[in-house]
Amino acid sequence: MDEKLDYERIIMGIDPGTNVMGYGILGVNGKTLTPIVLGAIELKKFGDHYLRLARIYERVLGLVEQYLPDEVAIEAPFYGKNVQSMLKLGRAQGVAMAAALARQIPITEYAPLKVKQVVTGNGGASKEQVANMLTHILRLDTSKLPSLLDATDALAVALTHYYESRKPATTGGAGSWEQFLRQHPDRIAKR
Repeated sequence: MDEKLDYERIIMGIDPGTNVMGYGILGVNGKTLTPIVLGAIELKKFGDHYLRLARIYERVLGLVEQYLPDEVAIEAPFYGKNVQSMLKLGRAQGVAMAAALARQIPITEYAPLKVKQVVTGNGGASKEQVANMLTHILRLDTSKLPSLLDATDALAVALTHYYESRKPATTGGAGSWEQFLRQHPDRIAKR
């Protein structure tokens, strides 16, 4: 991974979790994308849920202060059947967001299905498929990848944000000709 931080834009991706939280930081220069760092924070050793939350906050804040991202993209919790798991995951996500917000970094959320769809073309892709596609898109050295796929999931969230933020902004509606003409009356030919 590249350690120098002279990029036009730096995007931090986060895959929140209460047992493992993945992070990936992507440097952008024009259309050139460079993975700066990716990894996973193992939280299982902290028996107390609140200690895990404190560790998430500390580590995300530390990463923010070290790599100075311009934006943070975070995976939104998926809806499962276990309400307690959902609450814990939501808290982990909220604490990670609070750490970024403490440094006034804008945050965008992406659904897991969206991330998989953008990176692999398949919303039902496995973690292994996401990691494999990332190695091709970003030319990652597979021998240097972390063993926990939460790290590549986080990098996929950052990559998704890069792609999604490059799309032209729409101003409501389906983009009809009538809407265009209302917004650009100067483009109507006078006869």
